[in-house]
Amino acid sequence: MTSDTAAGSWRHYGDSTLPGPLAAALELFAERGYEGASIREIAGRAGLSVPGLYHHYPSKQALLVGLTRVVMAELLDRSRRALAEAGPGPREQFDAVVESLLRFHMFRREQAFVASTELRSMEDPARAEYVGMRDEQQRMLDTIVEDGVRGGEFHTPYPLDASRAVTTMCVAVATWYRPDGTLDPDELVARNLVIARGAVGAG
Repeated sequence: MTSDTAAGSWRHYGDSTLPGPLAAALELFAERGYEGASIREIAGRAGLSVPGLYHHYPSKQALLVGLTRVVMAELLDRSRRALAEAGPGPREQFDAVVESLLRFHMFRREQAFVASTELRSMEDPARAEYVGMRDEQQRMLDTIVEDGVRGGEFHTPYPLDASRAVTTMCVAVATWYRPDGTLDPDELVARNLVIARGAVGAG
């Protein structure tokens, strides 16, 4: 069993392993936005010539698409592993998926922020692909909350609204979390799980 598939490994984050061009694009998109970053600047930060960058990614749009695919693939992989390890009960599944969302938006906050805010800059069919992956993540939580309501473990009268409110809370972490802040990651997870459980009526 590798470290990536060991039990609980979805909780653990090392440094990002983005390829050089995507790492450079991420930095500049986070600093200046997609429209404010130039191919020449991205190439320079990646240590490549412009033709060298184009050899890997033929356009700035291709860089954005490549980056968002990596981000969403990691998010979904971690959430699926969290859900698979959580057991059959909606409460355990809910806690696991919410925790996974929270940790991702703490430890991959720049990636998550850029992927979310630059959806406006994506072109179809890549935009539709990204939205589909985002919707898959949301459906994962929606299903858990609806199952919990049917089974009498959650008591919200609005399961889909509550589920989406919880996701929005988790995603927003990427906009304000700082590693040197007053709460360490475990404390932040614990507090936000209390809030999330309240939203779905899992008292």
